[in-house]
Amino acid sequence: MPMTDSGSHVDGDSTGQPDQSETPVTAEVTLPAVPFGEWPSPITAADIASAQPMGSFPTVRGRDIWWQVGLPDEGGRTTIMHSAGTKQTTLLPAPWNARTRVHEYGGLSYLPVPRSVVPGGKGQRGHVVVFANFADQRLYLAGPGAADGSEPPTPITPDPASVTSAAAPGTLSAVGLRYADFVLSPDKREIWCVQERHEDTKVRRAIVAVPLDGSAADNPGAIRTLVDGSDFFAYPTPSPDGKWLAWICWNHPHMPWDGTELRVAPVANGTPGRGRLLKGSQRESVLAPLWRDNANLYVATDWPGWWNIYQLGLGGEPPLALFPADEEFAGPLWQLGARPFALLGDGRLAVTHGAGASRLAILDPESFELKDLDTPYDEFGPSLSADGDVIAAVGGGPATCAAVVRVNVTTGQTDVLQHDHGYLPDEHYLPVPQHVEFEGPWGQVVHGLLYAPTNPDVTGPADERPPYVVWVHGGPTSRVTPVLDLSKAYFTSRGIGIIDVNYGGSSGYGRRYRERLRREWGVVDVQDAIAAAVWVADSAGADKERLAIRGGSAGGWTTLAAVTTGTKRARVFSAAVSYFGVADLRDFAATTHDFESRYLDGLIGPFPGFETLYEERAPVGHVTAATCPILLLQGLDDPVVPPAQSESIAADLAAHGIRYAYIAFEGESHGFRKADTIAAALAAELSFYGQILGFDPPGVAKVDVTTP
Repeated sequence: MPMTDSGSHVDGDSTGQPDQSETPVTAEVTLPAVPFGEWPSPITAADIASAQPMGSFPTVRGRDIWWQVGLPDEGGRTTIMHSAGTKQTTLLPAPWNARTRVHEYGGLSYLPVPRSVVPGGKGQRGHVVVFANFADQRLYLAGPGAADGSEPPTPITPDPASVTSAAAPGTLSAVGLRYADFVLSPDKREIWCVQERHEDTKVRRAIVAVPLDGSAADNPGAIRTLVDGSDFFAYPTPSPDGKWLAWICWNHPHMPWDGTELRVAPVANGTPGRGRLLKGSQRESVLAPLWRDNANLYVATDWPGWWNIYQLGLGGEPPLALFPADEEFAGPLWQLGARPFALLGDGRLAVTHGAGASRLAILDPESFELKDLDTPYDEFGPSLSADGDVIAAVGGGPATCAAVVRVNVTTGQTDVLQHDHGYLPDEHYLPVPQHVEFEGPWGQVVHGLLYAPTNPDVTGPADERPPYVVWVHGGPTSRVTPVLDLSKAYFTSRGIGIIDVNYGGSSGYGRRYRERLRREWGVVDVQDAIAAAVWVADSAGADKERLAIRGGSAGGWTTLAAVTTGTKRARVFSAAVSYFGVADLRDFAATTHDFESRYLDGLIGPFPGFETLYEERAPVGHVTAATCPILLLQGLDDPVVPPAQSESIAADLAAHGIRYAYIAFEGESHGFRKADTIAAALAAELSFYGQILGFDPPGVAKVDVTTP
C-alpha cells in the first residue's frame, strides 16, 4: 500500500518553528518483490470488457443531448442515449443496433428531428430520432414510444432486397443500401445524407434526399439524388437560408487526408444545381464545412501543412486564416459525421486544437483570439456539437476515463453525462503516461507515450528488468492519446511496461509527419517501432531480452512486418500479438472494402506496377527462423481484413516450426465489440506473453500455443 504519515503531531515553540526533537517519522514500508508479469492485480479482463459502454458522437439541441453508446455486454450492440436536464433515457432497446456501415467504419448513425416536422407530429414538442439500423442498414424513425417498446421504429428507406436496378436487376446485397452523414433539409421534409449503394462488385455513392413521411420505405424512387459524380462524399451542409449546399468529395486513389474538394451549389426548389470548386485539390485536404452566414463558410484545410480553420466567401474573397498555427484543428476523416468544430450562439467557434494533443477551446473569428476552456479533461474526441452557449463533447485524460460531457461556456460548468468505464480501480494501479520523444532512423523525431509498470502493493526484484510491449495503433493515419485505457492498466499493473508509438504517418503532427509514410508503409512504421523498443531498453529500464510488439489492423501489419521483414537488421522482439492484422498485400488489395481499396497506392504504390514492393514488404512469405512466436486474434466476419490474412501467417509459422496461437471469434467484425471476445483476447494476450517471455501470471488460463 502507499506510504502514509505516522500520525506524529508536531508542536511549535515560542518562535513558531517546529520542535526539532519531535520531527515526524515516516514509517518505512518494504514492498514484497515479485517477478515482473506476475504481480497480483485487481484489474481483470472481464472487468474491462463488461465496463466499456463507449459513448461517442454527442449532439446538443437546447436542453437535450443525444449520443451513441456501444454495449459489449449486449453483443456489441449500439444504442442511443438521450439526456433532458437530469433525466436520461435509453432510446433503442434490443435488438435495435444503431450503426451505419458506410465506408465499413461508419460514424454518426443518428439525427434528432423535431417532432413537429414528421407525419402526425404537428404542434408537438421534442424530437424523434432517425437512425441507421445495423442489421439491414435501413433508416428508421424512432418516436418516444421506442424506448419502452410500445412504438417500434418505422422504416423510411426501402429494404435493399426489394430494390432492383435496370442495368442489373436483383444484384443489391442484403445490406446494399447504406446511409450516413445526416442533415435535415432546409424545408424540413427530408433527410439529406450520403448513400452508399453496393451492387455486384461496384460501390457507388451520392448525396440523396430521403423523405421523412416514410414514402420511400416501399417506393425506392421517392429517394432523390442531389449530388453524384464522385467516388466519395461527406458533410452535406445546407446554408442557413437553404439557398446553397456545400459538401466535400474526393476520388480514388486518394484518401480524405490526401486530397479533397469543397464544392458548393445553388439550391432551387429543393434541388442543387451544378457544383463549383471552392477549395481543395489532390494535395490538399479540406474538411468540415460550416456556414458562418449565408455567404461565408468555415473549413479546415491543411494546405499550410496543418489542418487550420479558414473563412471562405462565395464571392471569391481570399481565404482568411482564423488562427494560423502549427497545430491541428481537425483530424483524418475515418468516420463520417464527425464535426471537429461547432458554431456557438454568439458566433464564436468551439474547437479542438493542439500538436499531438486535442484541447477544447473557444476561437473568436472577430478578434482571432483562441482561449482554452478550463475543464477536468485534457483530451477531447474528434466530434463536437454546440447550441447557444453549450458544447457537447467526449473528453478524457491520463487519470480520467473518457466521458460524454456538457460544457457551459458562460458559467464554465462541466457536467458528466456518461463515463466510458463503470469500473475503475484505485488510482495507484493506473499508469501515468509520459510523453517521450526519441530518435528514429536518419535523426527523425518519433513521438510516443510511456507507461511504466505500476502497482502499489509490490515491486520487481532488484536484479530483474521488466518486459515491455510496443503498442502500434491502427489506421495507420491515426494517433494515440494519453486518455485512460484500462487495457493498458491490465498489463502495467502486472509488471509489464508499455510504450505506445505515434510512428511516422500518424496524425496530430501536421501533414509532413503524416507523409513520412507515403510509399514507405512497412518501412518507416517498422523502423519507428523498432526504435521505440531500443529506446525503452536503453533509456527506460526495459529488459531487452523480453520485448514484445502488438497492434491491430494496420498496427497488426506493422507488428507482423517488424518480426518478419523487419528482422533483416536484427531480431529485436521476442513475442508479437496481431489483432486482425494485414499480412498479404496482394490479397488485401484484391479483397478489402472500397473505401480502402486504393489506400495502398499511397502507402506502397499502385498495383499492378509495384508488385515487387508488395511482395518484399508483406509479412506473409517472410517468416523465417528469426521470426518470434506470434499470437493471432481474428474476427471471422471482418470485411476489412478477412480471416484469410491471419490464416496465411498461421500456415507460414507452422511450416517454419515457429510457436504460435491462432484464435478466431465468430460474430466479430473489424474491431472486437462483444464483452466475451474482449475479455478472452486480453487474457490470451497476457498468457501468451507469460509463456513466451518467461513468467506465470496468476489467475490466467493458459492459451494453447502450438509448437510445430
